[in-house]
Formats: sequence, structure tokens, C-alpha cells
Amino acid sequence: MSFPLLTATAAVPAVGAILTAAVPAARRTAAKWLALLVSLATLVLAAVVWARFEPGGDRYQLTENHSWIKDFGVRYELGVDGIGVALIALTALLIPFIVLAGWHDADPLETSSKRWRPTQGFFALILMVEAMVILSFEATDVFLFYILFEAMLIPMYFLIGGFGDRAHSGSDENAAAQRSYAAVKFLLYNLVGGLIMLAAVIGLYVVAGNFSLTEIAAARANGSLEMATSTERWLFLGFFFAFAVKAPLWPLHTWLPNAMGEATAPVAVLITAVVDKVGTFAMLRFCLGLFPEASKWATPAIVVLALISIVYGALLAVGQRDIKRLVAYASISHFGFIILGIFAMTSQGQSGATLYMVNHGISTAALMLVAGFLISRRGSRLIADYGGVQKVAPVLAGTFLIGGLATLSLPGLAPFVSEFLVLVGAYARYPVAGIIATTGIVLAALYTLVLYQRTMTGPVKEEVRALPDLRARELAVVVPLIAVLIFLGVFPKPLTDVVNPAVRHTMSDVQQKDPQPQIQNVEAAQ
Repeated sequence: MSFPLLTATAAVPAVGAILTAAVPAARRTAAKWLALLVSLATLVLAAVVWARFEPGGDRYQLTENHSWIKDFGVRYELGVDGIGVALIALTALLIPFIVLAGWHDADPLETSSKRWRPTQGFFALILMVEAMVILSFEATDVFLFYILFEAMLIPMYFLIGGFGDRAHSGSDENAAAQRSYAAVKFLLYNLVGGLIMLAAVIGLYVVAGNFSLTEIAAARANGSLEMATSTERWLFLGFFFAFAVKAPLWPLHTWLPNAMGEATAPVAVLITAVVDKVGTFAMLRFCLGLFPEASKWATPAIVVLALISIVYGALLAVGQRDIKRLVAYASISHFGFIILGIFAMTSQGQSGATLYMVNHGISTAALMLVAGFLISRRGSRLIADYGGVQKVAPVLAGTFLIGGLATLSLPGLAPFVSEFLVLVGAYARYPVAGIIATTGIVLAALYTLVLYQRTMTGPVKEEVRALPDLRARELAVVVPLIAVLIFLGVFPKPLTDVVNPAVRHTMSDVQQKDPQPQIQNVEAAQ
């Protein structure tokens, strides 16, 4: 039997989470180092997955298939395509930086015994989320994916509600209430979406007789699986609703600003850069793969919702007074671009959407983590409480600027490539939608540059005069992320080579071809 590489990639952080939680309470530093070493070991395994994946080979590679619940046809079935490989690499890359950035976020507070924070639990929960997310990118059994899709809500609930941001303008009681509200709202929204998806999963089993994505796709291809049009559409809506909540897509987005605002900066990155990618990934793998005709039927409505997300999220980001909520609304706008690229049904759009998932994760991590370092120094999330930071902490201000420029998709940084492909792909099939989506670029420049101007430039406020610059640990978090943003901005080929074959398979699933460009004969016109 070959080595189960995919299982190992998820099992290492899962076992690491158990070991980290078991570290004695008095040895908090040991728990931190253990979590960091486990996350680095997972990164090595993810690199091996990347190296062993052959872009020109089978659609699903490194497969594992074992019987799990035999009576119901549930199998432990894993496999990765290029999209899954890219997102596994993103997850494994970000978790070590999340651990480093949150090094002191769960330390006990000396001033209040009521707010003692179990450090070991904080890092164990992060590793458990990593394990579930990676396994969800590998699962090709629909029921197995559903279990992971729901189970990851539990550690995320405790990370938001139990380890909230210490920079809160109100009292400890008010801060705890806000954290609890954000955590419960996150859980309820995603649970409702998951329950609707469960009904659709059961319906799919009734129709197909099994949960295997590959078997269902093969049955559809050879004509042995017949699914009524109305049935396919209802099943598609059940799956899509759950993924749209997770993504998040307007109008199912309202949990995200609360969750990111009340969570610590590393946990906010975990939410939007890692966990939320499961929703958009699942749209490509399950919505388009299982229900191609229903996907094409729903495309016009989904494109409209994506455009609303782009413009609405950007407009609300412009008016925010809270730094973390601004980044949250900016992420809603960016997820609109991702979903637009997916349902543009063009190879450029879907390649751009996949690259956007990766690049948005890295750029948001860079911006949010630097913002977290800034907030921890000043003790406030309000933009108005800052000013002139670049004069007292130039390295912090410089890295904050680069993260912001990546967020607005500046040419030369990674998000530009993905956003450009999404817009080109959307315009090729839906010109009006492509034009409307470009307003998101203008608004992104507005909210990003205004944020930088109000926090980093101008007279130095008395409260920020003594702020220290980035320390060695913080530089170890930010510098590699910026380096990756620059590298993928000027040389995205390593990503596109892995992603493009998977996109071609997805385009084949929905039986779509790229629209032919309309080239006018100028001489004939004259």
C-alpha cells in the first residue's frame, strides 16, 4: 500500500492539536513551539503534495479510497486536483504565520483573573481548523466533505467567542458580550446553511445511490444517471446556499464583519483567508461538478449577487471607522470577484477566481496581521485614534502600505493578476458585468489609500508617539508574505500551471467553451 500522503497532511495538524492541548498549563511556551513545529511539518507535507502532483496527469491524484459506513455507501475517499493542491498549499503556508502572529494573543491577563486564557487551547484549535480545512480540500466523498464542512465550525466558534480581540473600546463585560454575539451569529448562519446542505446531500444520495463525486460524475457522463431538471436545480440551490454563507456572498454576509471585528487578528485571517475559501472551492468542485445544468441556469442571478457584493462591500469599507471591519467589508468585495470569476463560465474567469482565492488569502493575511500588530500597540481599532505612525514606526507603516496596495490589486503584486483574469473572463461573456465590476477597483483604491492616509500620515498623535516598530518575530511574519506577494505578482506561472488543467476539467463538466472574441475588420468597415 502506498503511503497515504493526503491523510498524513491532515493527520499531522490533527494529532498536533491533541498534543498541544495536552501540554501542562504551566508550560505555555512549550505549547506555542509545539504548535509552530507542527504547522511547519504540515507545510513540508503540503510541499510534497505539490511536488508529487502532475498537472498533466489524472484529474484526481494521490487518491485514497476506503469503506467507512458501508450500509449507506459512505467512503473515506480523497483526491486532489490542481485547485485543491493550490488551496492546501495556501492553508499550510498561512498557519505558521498565524501561529507566530498570535504568539501572545492567548497569554493570561494579569489584571483580571476572570479572563484567564488557556494558551494551549488557542493553538490547538488553530491546528484542528487547519486539519479540517485541508481534509475538506481533499475529500471527494460528498458526505465526508459535509462532515468536515460542519465540524470546522466548532473550533472556529471557540476561537471567536473565547479568544476575542483585547482592543475593545468598552468594558470587559461589553467586550465579552460582543464576542459572544459574533460567535453565535457566525455559528447560526453557517449551521443553517449546513442543515440546508444536509437535505441536499440526502437528496443526492436518493437520486445517485452513492456519495462519490467521481462515481456520480462518471455516471452522468455515460448516461446511466438521470436527474430531472427540477430535482437538479433544487439540489444545486441546497448546496449553493451553504457555500454562499461560508463564502460569504451578499446578502448572507453579515456574520463576517462581526466575526472578524471581535476575533484576534490571526483568527480573523484564519476566517477570511482559510476557512471561507472552503465555500468558493466547493462551488467549483461540487456545484459545477455535480449540477452543471443547474449551474448554468442559476448563473445570471449569481452574477448579479456577485456584482452587488463587489460594490456593496467596497462602499461599506469606504465608510468604516474600525480598521478590522474595513478589512472585513473589503473581503466581501473580493469574494464577489471570486464568485463572479467562477460563474463567468470562462477559463480566464475560473483560473482568475482560483488564483484570487490564493492571492486574496496572502494579501489579506499581510494587511490584517500588520493591522493587528498596530492595534495591539495602541489598544484601539478605531482609525481616528491614529495618525503619523510612519514617522515613529516606518517599517510597520511600510509593510502596512504594501499589504494595502496588494489589497487594491496594484500591478506587480499577486492580486493584480487574478483580478485582471476575472475581469477579462467576465467581460468575455458578460460585458456589462465586467464593466460594473471594475468599480470595485476604484473603490478599493479609495478605502485603502484613505485608511493609510488617516492612520500613517499627518501629524503624530500623542498616543502613538511612543509606538515601537516591528520586532523580529513580527518581521518574520510579514516579510515572507510580502515576498510571496511580489514573487507571484511578477511570476504567477507556478500557480497557473497547476490550476489551469483543473479549470479545463471544470469547463468540460459544464460543457462550456470560451466565447470567441469579436474582431471587427476595420478595412471592411471603411
